[in-house]
Amino acid sequence: MRARGTAPARVHVVTLGCSKNTVDSENLVTQLQAGNIPVTHGSADKGARIWVVNTCGFVEQAKQESIDTILGCIDAKEAGQIDKLYVTGCLSHRYRDQLEVEMPQVDAFFGTMELPRLLKTLGADYRHELLGERLISTPRHTAYMKIAEGCNRPCAFCAIPLMRGRHVSRPLDDLVHEAQNLAKKGVKELVLIAQDLTYYGLDLYGSRRLSDLLIALAQTSGIQWIRLQYAYPSQFPTDILPLMRDLPTICRYLDMPLQHASDPMLRHMRRGITAARTEQLLDEIRRQVPGIHLRTTLISGFPGESEADHRALMTFVERQRFDRLGVFTYSHEENTAAFNLTDDVPLEVKVERMEEIMSLQQEISQELNEQKIGQVLSVLMERRESGFWIGRTEFDSPEVDHEVLVDVETCRDMEPGTFVQVRITGAEAFDLYGEPVDCAE
Repeated sequence: MRARGTAPARVHVVTLGCSKNTVDSENLVTQLQAGNIPVTHGSADKGARIWVVNTCGFVEQAKQESIDTILGCIDAKEAGQIDKLYVTGCLSHRYRDQLEVEMPQVDAFFGTMELPRLLKTLGADYRHELLGERLISTPRHTAYMKIAEGCNRPCAFCAIPLMRGRHVSRPLDDLVHEAQNLAKKGVKELVLIAQDLTYYGLDLYGSRRLSDLLIALAQTSGIQWIRLQYAYPSQFPTDILPLMRDLPTICRYLDMPLQHASDPMLRHMRRGITAARTEQLLDEIRRQVPGIHLRTTLISGFPGESEADHRALMTFVERQRFDRLGVFTYSHEENTAAFNLTDDVPLEVKVERMEEIMSLQQEISQELNEQKIGQVLSVLMERRESGFWIGRTEFDSPEVDHEVLVDVETCRDMEPGTFVQVRITGAEAFDLYGEPVDCAE
């Protein structure tokens, strides 16, 4: 990588896609720093001579963003602004052969499970002892924790198993060790992520162990919020619900992508659950965990989706009144089971249905937020921006959910990463406004 006695060139890491990619990039940066390789991560570093692009390959829009980013880096390389360009992540894993032909300017492509090979190319050795020593790129009070890699679910639309492989749980003791290290660095919120949290432990221990993991993590000194993202509804482990209700460290928040609520669509999507069973599960979750806020994501325009299927989904959304909800238009992904179906819903219809669902959700969200006016909520303050302190409640995940805005004039002494009691004074569809009961903990 470099001649003897010369300083190593600085590496810049660009991360695209989901929080799982963020964790992968953080691990890469940690390993490079341990190998005395100067490295930056995040906003563009024009002084770095080596760039690594960590790509997303999940749906068409994300793939295009990754391709555009790589092309931009190729332009920079051809202009002499960078010397080496490497591409890793999901897009690289899934389309390596094709990309190598179409983008010969890239020095090398790496898959999602080739961190040691990438490190060697960059002049560093992979160090097993660094597991759990991750340097985070998120605000210092919040960190994502990937508890498993890959997925065993057979969802017809999903290409994740093609890029990430089968489900592999991380040992419980390793996760506890990582949580302790993160807490020592000032992390107060852990966001647990995996393609399917609910499968945790089945491969390692022969049974689902998410509840055991939550109990262990809740005992970590300094961690005040533990948040669950990406729970699969089929065979949901209901033994975690009493923990969510009784342990103050575990947020009363659950991200459960349901995808649809029409039985024909659920069957064709291979979701392993019916609409009736889905509603029974949601009722059970709300019964056992009063006050829980549920987030879900849906797919609009899956092959064969009729107007009746869409109406069933609209009725479901109206009846369930989710606290947080997002919609994706269906992306026809090669080598998935759904790719054998005809992508017969026109794009304009997919978009129209998506917008109709989101319009309904906006009304629901406005009503639910207005009910919070007068309540006092604990808010984790994150930043100061445009005359406001901006933070989140336990009911809101970073980057994707609602925020609470507090006028700076009401309290100038706040610090990012502090918990503040805020009385809610106003509401919009996707944000709350409030005033501090006290300035900071």
